[in-house]
Amino acid sequence: MGESVLNRKEMIDRVRMKLRERQPSVGSWMQIPDASIAEIMGQAGYDWVSVDLEHGSISLHQLPNLFRALMLGGTLPLARIARCHAKDCKQVLDAGAGGVIVPMIESAQQLMEVRDACCWPPAGSRGVGFSRANLFGKYFSNYEEEAQLPMIVAMIENINALENLEEILKVKGLDAILIGPYDLSASMKITAKFEKPEFIKAIDHILKSSISANVACGIHVVKPEPERLIQHIAEGYCFLAYSIDAVFLNEYAKNPI
Repeated sequence: MGESVLNRKEMIDRVRMKLRERQPSVGSWMQIPDASIAEIMGQAGYDWVSVDLEHGSISLHQLPNLFRALMLGGTLPLARIARCHAKDCKQVLDAGAGGVIVPMIESAQQLMEVRDACCWPPAGSRGVGFSRANLFGKYFSNYEEEAQLPMIVAMIENINALENLEEILKVKGLDAILIGPYDLSASMKITAKFEKPEFIKAIDHILKSSISANVACGIHVVKPEPERLIQHIAEGYCFLAYSIDAVFLNEYAKNPI
């Protein structure tokens, strides 16, 4: 088996094992399309790093080098796709992502369509072919198992999703949900006012519902504050995105005098 295929599948299995055992899996986020930054992030000790195609300035042709650089450090490359569209799912997975983080999921039907678009038949309807993910056919047979069940993380980031949360959590193939605090608060017309009681109540409801459904729940700790990360782990979150490459630079590249 090709080493890169084996390693990516092992990385997926490692994250899934942690989530099944409700151990924290901490990852991070990339918005800057630079392979050197990806290599640094890949060596930083995270289980996974999500490459952001929704808000990052990253193009499809840049993904293979970013994914390669992340994997050099044993870090699973994920992709936050720009929209819930079959083409977006197929392209990032064919480029070598181990899974997708899907924005703005508001219903179980929407999530099932994404899941089907991510999986090769018979599990789904994703187009089968040679791609960078299977080294353009060299490891085609070995990739079949991974392509049946890539990681799928649904972002819960709109207040409308809470009405359908129970059904969303029942969707087969869902590995975790991830709260997007900025979009969720914006949908509640209290953008970034995370201390508001109604926001705290909303995320508490999401967390408790996911625990009841035995689905891993995550949250994005956008500012690099270790104490907040530890606090969220203590609260029961186990799929956690810790800050963003650009935010790290903004925080730590400041002139100290």
